[in-house]
Amino acid sequence: MRLSHWRIQEMASGADVLIIGGGLAGLCCALRLQQERLSFQVLEADNRIGGRIKTDRVDGFLLDHGFQVLLTAYPEAQRVLDYDALNLCSFYPGALIHYRNRFYRFADPWRHPMDGLRGIFAPIGSFTDKLRIGKLRRQALAGSLEDIYNRPETTSLQTLRSIGFSDGMIDRFFRPFIGGVFFDPALGVSSRMLEFGFRFFSLGDTALPSAGMESIPEQIAARLPAGSVRTEARVASIQDDGVTLAGGEQIRAQAVVVATEGPEAARLLGDATIPGSRSASCIYYSADEPPVSEPVLILNGDRRGPVNSLCSPSSVASGYAPKGRSLISVSVLGNPDQNDQQLETSVRTQLREWFGPRVGNWQYLRSYRIPHALPLQIPPVEDPASAPVHIRSRVFVCGEYGSSASIQWAMVSGRRAAEAVIDSLGTQIGSARETGR
Repeated sequence: MRLSHWRIQEMASGADVLIIGGGLAGLCCALRLQQERLSFQVLEADNRIGGRIKTDRVDGFLLDHGFQVLLTAYPEAQRVLDYDALNLCSFYPGALIHYRNRFYRFADPWRHPMDGLRGIFAPIGSFTDKLRIGKLRRQALAGSLEDIYNRPETTSLQTLRSIGFSDGMIDRFFRPFIGGVFFDPALGVSSRMLEFGFRFFSLGDTALPSAGMESIPEQIAARLPAGSVRTEARVASIQDDGVTLAGGEQIRAQAVVVATEGPEAARLLGDATIPGSRSASCIYYSADEPPVSEPVLILNGDRRGPVNSLCSPSSVASGYAPKGRSLISVSVLGNPDQNDQQLETSVRTQLREWFGPRVGNWQYLRSYRIPHALPLQIPPVEDPASAPVHIRSRVFVCGEYGSSASIQWAMVSGRRAAEAVIDSLGTQIGSARETGR
C-alpha cells in the first residue's frame, strides 16, 4: 500500500515549524528537525508526497512522472537513504546512440574498457573526441564538490568547445545526453552543472529503485512521526507566525519553511521575479518485449523528431512491468504544442523508423507533461551548499528556489534549511520540553 494512503492523519492546530511542500527538500528538512525534537507539519498541496518524484501504478506497470534516476554517488543520498532497502537496479554505464539508421554503443571506458575500445571508430565524433572524454572526466573529478562552483563559469556548450570536442560529438552525444539530463538541448546550462553531472555519472551507478522512484520520498517520510505529513493542504499565503490555507484555515508556528518548486515559492514569497524553468514530456508504452534487451539508455543522435531518448525501465528493474510484459519510456524535451494523441503519433512514427513495424503493436499507456521539470540553471549558478536559506525573520526556503536542481541538492537544501531554523529558534523549545515546562 502506498504511504500516502495510510499516513494522512488529522493535524494538530500548530507546530514549531511548518514546512510547505512534501518533496525531497521538505521531507529532508522535516527529518533533520525531528533529530532535534522540534515539532513540525509538512503541508503538501497534492494528494500525496514526493513533489515531482512520483510513481503511478497502471495495469501492473510502474510509471514514474517523467524519466528519473538516482545517481548512487550523491553524498547526501548515501547519507540519508537506505540503498539496500530501495533494492537499486542499475543502468548500463553508457548509451546506444541512434544515428543514420544504426545504433552505436558509447560505453564508459573506465568500467567497460572493451566496449569503450569497440566504440572508438563509431561515427559519434572523432577518435580525438573519445580521448577528450578523459579530459572532461578529469576536470569534473578534480578537487572537491565545492571547487566545481568556484571555477570560472560559462555555458556547457562553450566548455565543450573549449575542451576541443567536435560539432559531431556535441550534436550526436552531448546534446541528447547532457541536454536530456538538464532538458536543454542548446546546452546553455551552466558549465558548473555539466561538471557536477559528469562527476556523479562517473563516480557511481545510474539506478532505479525496484518499486519506482516514489519509494525514495516514501522511505524518508516513513521515518517521520505519524500524522506529521498533511496532504491536500494548499497554502494560500504565509506570515511570519504561520500560514493560511486555501480554505481559510490558519496554522501558527514559530518558523515557516517554503519547500516548493520555484514558481510556487516565488508566489508565496511575493517575489515578482518568477524563476524560469524547463519543461519535459514522457510517454509510456507496454510491449511484449523491449526494443533492446539491455538496461541501456538509447539516445537520438540524429537531432530530428520529437524523441530525445528511450529506455525500458523493466529491463533495469523487473518490477516496473508485470510478468511477460515490458515497459518502454520515451522522453521528449519541452512541452510540444501537439495534444497527447498527436504527440504520441509523432513519437510512434519516429520509433517505427528505429525499430520497425513491431512498434505498431506497442500499447500506449500514459503521457506525462511536467511544466516545471527543472529550473533553467543558466549562468550564474552559485554553490548550492552555501545558498541563502534564511530569507526573513521566521521564513526559510529550500529546494530549487535560488539553488540548483538534483536529488543531491534538494536533500542538502532541506537539511540546511532545518539547521538554519534550529539555529534561529535556539535550544529553548527542546530544553522546555525536556523539563516539562
